[in-house]
Amino acid sequence: MSRIGKKPVDLPSGVTASVSGQTIEVKGPKGTRSFKATDDVTLTVEDNVVTITPRGSSKRARQQWGMSRTMVANLITGVTDGFKKELELQGVGYRAAMEGKNLKLNLGLSHDVIYEVPEGVTVTSPKATEITVEGIDEQVVGQVAANIRAWRKPEPYKGKGIRYKDEFVFRKEGKKK
Repeated sequence: MSRIGKKPVDLPSGVTASVSGQTIEVKGPKGTRSFKATDDVTLTVEDNVVTITPRGSSKRARQQWGMSRTMVANLITGVTDGFKKELELQGVGYRAAMEGKNLKLNLGLSHDVIYEVPEGVTVTSPKATEITVEGIDEQVVGQVAANIRAWRKPEPYKGKGIRYKDEFVFRKEGKKK
């Protein structure tokens, strides 16, 4: 039995969900999201509660049960609160600034990096060394943050690079004479 799948997902006030076939559509104050479940699970909405039940007892049905429940919970979180990733730049001269819809990064390269922000995601730079990525789709927010971080991953000797706000970078000792 799936411990996660057994838990019903409550719909907060201001959020509506409708099921048509295997697709659930969730509308909230921040927007609309949908998820298409596999044929191994059944989705039902009753009394502001979404329940997911497996069809059969196969291994795949049990796997999809917990995953589908988590996906529906993430839809609801996205349309109510949204998702947020915070990045920080560490290094001499490393800076970030928004220019229209593009993010301009000075990362010690011979040129400035211009990152085009995709639709559905909001990128802001409150300080020159901080970047905030926000949106209603957790996967897209995480991917945009990972793409920005990929330009300069934190290195272990001086700790320079782009890192997540709560990321720990293991530091190494340099050469000794």
